[in-house]
Amino acid sequence: MNLEHKYTLEELALGCQNGDRQSQELLYKTTSTKMLGICMRYAKDQFEAEDMMQTGFIKVFRKLADYRGEGSFEGWMRRIMVHTSIEFYRKNLRNLNVVDIDETHDHQASVNFDMSSINVKDLMRLIQNLSNGYRLVFNMYAIEGYSHKEIAQTLGITEGASKSQLSRARAILKEQVLKLEGYKNEANVG
Repeated sequence: MNLEHKYTLEELALGCQNGDRQSQELLYKTTSTKMLGICMRYAKDQFEAEDMMQTGFIKVFRKLADYRGEGSFEGWMRRIMVHTSIEFYRKNLRNLNVVDIDETHDHQASVNFDMSSINVKDLMRLIQNLSNGYRLVFNMYAIEGYSHKEIAQTLGITEGASKSQLSRARAILKEQVLKLEGYKNEANVG
């Protein structure tokens, strides 16, 4: 394989399907940063995200024959990384600390706020600081676009619990963003 040639992800996928180790290495090098970013949203720290990503890449390489060329290859890989990250927590459900919506008060009315002034790195850190259950439901709903019904089915919880987890996650994020903005404003005044 000539490494000076810029290969598309679809070309690399075909090379990987044919067992070409250089294609596998190049696919990993080309996409690992983006795939790690996906896993970072679900992980509590860098090490956990790297574990998720490594497991995800193993699945990608094992399931290459399942890729039918429908949609982008990167999108197909992304879905595998998301599902791998979700599966990571499904195996550890006892750590999710799921609370049903009936057991909490409604925070939905007060969670709309402007996040345009917060940078991506700060937001990622705030999301990672959420508890496992809040972080998982927040990512599945707000970022991946799952419905509460889909979240409930995937995680084996009630729709009410999913709604509650999302509501609490948003309230916590709002509180943290406001604190962060307060610190930034104090720093700019002084």
